[in-house]
Amino acid sequence: MQPEPDAPLAALTTLRLGGPARRLHTATTTDAILATVRAADEQGTPLLVLGGGSNLVVGDEGFPGEVLRIATTGLTIDGTDVTVEAGVPWDDVVTAAVAAGLSGIECLAGIPGSAGATPVQNVGAYGQEVAETITTVEVYDRTQDVVRVLPAADCGFTYRHSIFKADDRYIVLRVRFRLHDDAAESAPIRYAELARTLGVEPGDRVPVTEARTAVLALRRAKGMVLDPADHDTWSAGSFFTNPILTHAAFAALTSRAATHLGPEQTPPRYPSGPDHVKTSAAWLIERAGFTKGYGQGEARISTKHTLALTNRGKATTEDLLTLAREVQAGVATTFGITLTNEPVLINTKL
Repeated sequence: MQPEPDAPLAALTTLRLGGPARRLHTATTTDAILATVRAADEQGTPLLVLGGGSNLVVGDEGFPGEVLRIATTGLTIDGTDVTVEAGVPWDDVVTAAVAAGLSGIECLAGIPGSAGATPVQNVGAYGQEVAETITTVEVYDRTQDVVRVLPAADCGFTYRHSIFKADDRYIVLRVRFRLHDDAAESAPIRYAELARTLGVEPGDRVPVTEARTAVLALRRAKGMVLDPADHDTWSAGSFFTNPILTHAAFAALTSRAATHLGPEQTPPRYPSGPDHVKTSAAWLIERAGFTKGYGQGEARISTKHTLALTNRGKATTEDLLTLAREVQAGVATTFGITLTNEPVLINTKL
């Protein structure tokens, strides 16, 4: 396919924001991916790799280089092993796995974007993350000019992060997962909200189809399942990550919360290894005064979910980032915590 000059990028992102690419290449084969990347590298041209556009904020001026949209297809299931080309929509992977009676990713249903993006972000939700089931990630190594297969242990997976997000050395080509065949039962339900929705206790199992259905219902209620008619879904999902704090930093946060809100207001606390705890970005945002629907004009906090910043139809990227900066500054002033953006910012900054 011939590259498209001055191609609008907004329609290729879930926020529907961003200016044009100098040239847009759509690759439906691995060979096309490699050819596009190699050509850009040989010419010293900036390159942006685009999947489903669900975790991306593109600046209003667009991208002054080549944009490669990966649109490869192919999904195979062999026992409990699932191999997926990078361009496959992620929810198609979850749907196929659940239909096969396999567990391990059922709580990741409804997440927009492509399969190739999931290891980049170490996508997670409702007590699961892809790092738990990925076995290998096949990549093009731009530094060595070779295709490599990286075992999960070499991918540097941490909370919403990986070596793929850290720099642009690797282009994800395909991902392999090892799921579980537990007689069509889900993995143990870890997330309290999901357990309540299912009417079970944390640690219980349910039919894998029921877990997927419940997750989709929860996500829809929060505007986290794409719907072109619902501007609450015109977002990049959660805009800020949940802070990971040392025990001392969490104690300081608890003290500030008591001062500002009263002693009965205690920040949520979740385990995150022996030396850290995780708290809720949504809790901090709401109690810093930014409620659902907050904002003016075309960029607002979702009316369904405090963590989602949305385009109400005619926003600019700068509108959205102005709102993000206001929220970030408000939380820092109130609680002494600087929130970190989860989506990748392209040709713009927070």
